[in-house]
Amino acid sequence: MDDREVPLNEQADTGRAFLEGLVAQLSLSASVATVELDEDTVELRVDGSDLGFLIGPKGATLGALQDVTRTVVNRKTGGRNGRLMVDVAGYRQKRKVALERFTREVVVQVQQTGTPRVLEPMAPPDRKIVHDTVNDLEGVSTVSEGEEPARRVIITPD
Repeated sequence: MDDREVPLNEQADTGRAFLEGLVAQLSLSASVATVELDEDTVELRVDGSDLGFLIGPKGATLGALQDVTRTVVNRKTGGRNGRLMVDVAGYRQKRKVALERFTREVVVQVQQTGTPRVLEPMAPPDRKIVHDTVNDLEGVSTVSEGEEPARRVIITPD
């Protein structure tokens, strides 16, 4: 199928149906909701109990689940416009809050010591959270270096 403009709600319906089928096949007690984040982004939220294995270590399984869902949506609809996100049990928001808190703690250390701090390798969405958090603070800046999957953020004093 050629890439074409497909209404985001149609893509979301296809993704939701896929995730509902997956949840049913795994005999999980979970629901899938569609939430429009902005005009170009829809999030499919899987909520229920005992869903940790759908998240995996550091969200690795969740990332793969999102990739598979996007692939299914693309193959069934041909649409590649817009952004389709998948979240399980509110993991992405919890991860964002934790990363922002961690980043602020590291920024204080960098400001006090004047020494750059190299963070552990992170996935692109996590690096973006760190960059965005540092951009809102005075006296520090960030740069990413390395190659995937070992790309990391360095927080440096200005």
